[in-house]
Amino acid sequence: MCRMNLAVHGLAGDIRQSNTYYEDIHKSINKFDFMMANPPFNVDKVDKEKIKGDPRISKFGMPKADNANYLWIHFFWSALNETGRAGFVMANSASDARGTELEIRQKVIQSHAVDVMIAVGSNFFYTVTLPCTLWFLDKGKADTIRRDKVLFLDARHIYRQIDRAHREFSPEQIEFLANIVRLYRGEAVETTNGSQALLAEKFSQGQYIDIAGLCKVATLEKIAAQGWSLNPGRYVGVAERVVEDFDFTEKLEELNEELEVLNLEARELEERIAENVAKLLEQS
Repeated sequence: MCRMNLAVHGLAGDIRQSNTYYEDIHKSINKFDFMMANPPFNVDKVDKEKIKGDPRISKFGMPKADNANYLWIHFFWSALNETGRAGFVMANSASDARGTELEIRQKVIQSHAVDVMIAVGSNFFYTVTLPCTLWFLDKGKADTIRRDKVLFLDARHIYRQIDRAHREFSPEQIEFLANIVRLYRGEAVETTNGSQALLAEKFSQGQYIDIAGLCKVATLEKIAAQGWSLNPGRYVGVAERVVEDFDFTEKLEELNEELEVLNLEARELEERIAENVAKLLEQS
């Protein structure tokens, strides 16, 4: 299937069959300039005994949760060379995961490699309806003025409806999102796919600015204050709307997004309270 997919898109590559959890057949440590992946979400029952001592997870450690999301994140990070970039799809839950996964996420952020995080809405997959988050890592960012910053984008309201159950990004929308990143990085924008109107509407001065409900640059200090969360909704916020434009469905979606963020914060507070109570009981 992989070879057929590459052939359909006019590509070629070194394709081999393997189980990535237990094998590194491409000897990938610090090897690649670019990586792109869509790994399976929330895989459980990975035999971690088989990967003890694996150099791909030596930097940040083994996640204790029975969930392979942070194994994948670690694999991708370790495969990049000193200026390598990676883009991959990940379950939303990974952005706020607790325990050892939080510890690993903190270390990845503090390595200055996390560059851009993009929230994507539901119905972008043909097999599941789950929303997801796009992670973009850039190891070379540590030597730039973006070293201690992360760009968060909320693209949940940007899509083209294919049919009742499926959505996608149009070429124009993809170019627009990419151009937000280019503006943030101080690079020249591209408009071959017709994103001029969207750029003129949102970034009329031709420079990056934070826009509520769309994009926000957060410092590592701010991210630390948010419990090292990489959930774009925590930072981007909700766009203001004029009362005359009130639409019940859109308003309900906005309120639901705010509720999701508040629920995440409430769960964090519950965990902290439980931890503090447990410590007090141990001391008494």
